Amino acid sequence: MNARDRILARLQTHWIASDAGEPDLAVHLDKQWGDDERLDKFQQMIESVHGEVIRVKRDAWAAALGQVCRDNGFERMLVGTGAIADQAADAIDGDVRRYDAPIGDWKGALFSEVDAAFTSTRGGIAETGSLVMWPTPEEPRLMSLVPPVHIALLDGKMIGNTFTEVLTQQGWADALPTNALLVSGPSKSADIAQVLAYGVHGPKRLIVLLIDD
Repeated sequence: MNARDRILARLQTHWIASDAGEPDLAVHLDKQWGDDERLDKFQQMIESVHGEVIRVKRDAWAAALGQVCRDNGFERMLVGTGAIADQAADAIDGDVRRYDAPIGDWKGALFSEVDAAFTSTRGGIAETGSLVMWPTPEEPRLMSLVPPVHIALLDGKMIGNTFTEVLTQQGWADALPTNALLVSGPSKSADIAQVLAYGVHGPKRLIVLLIDD
């Protein structure tokens, strides 16, 4: 069996065709955890790849964000625009920069004058410990890809067991984003001598404020 045949065999193992010839999504929904277990599983998985999780109550996430910035000395923070970004900006001491201009106007500042960026998220995946993000004009994708630290707000109620569950529950088939990101821990690479290194390109740290009600 050559490499192509082995790959196809593995795909056939995981995707079972129904009588109509469509993929049977049930095979991907077999991993189920209860509400508390799902949050615990997400935290376990993302921390296993050097992500950091801080559990907060729904009405206390902004205060927790401010405390994280003070504790870590983040004096130059980047936030987007919109209601959640406004709450974040009000809670942060120091210099708050808004992503409200074309990247060409302030690319140098983005790459060299920001300590950390704060973003919201679309949801999470318990099985892999991944954040699900849909970049928008209010929160462009560079916010989570460029600054040395990424702080993300995640609603625990939006964590699904698997990626397939997130796709189906959020109705991605009806309204696909132009761009979606799955973020599992800080940036990492094993390109150099096959040695895994963190923060080679992109954020060196990922801090998740996990709303746990």
